Amino acid sequence: MIPKVQLLQSALSDLFAQANTTGYLTIGDRYGLMAAILDESLSEEERRCVDRLLRAVYRGKIKIVDDLSSLG
Repeated sequence: MIPKVQLLQSALSDLFAQANTTGYLTIGDRYGLMAAILDESLSEEERRCVDRLLRAVYRGKIKIVDDLSSLG
């Protein structure tokens, strides 16, 4: 049985703000995005947030890094 993925209330908006501030997505951020994409109960606004993040990565405005988190 596959466990249900549950996002925190403001996880996507926090991730979006952090990525725009730092200019990169970490491994932890990518797991958060994966959880968001797999969540079938996302609102339309949250889906647009995910789309904006992915589009920013595609355009090179946000980089993908191999750090585990943005702390430290």
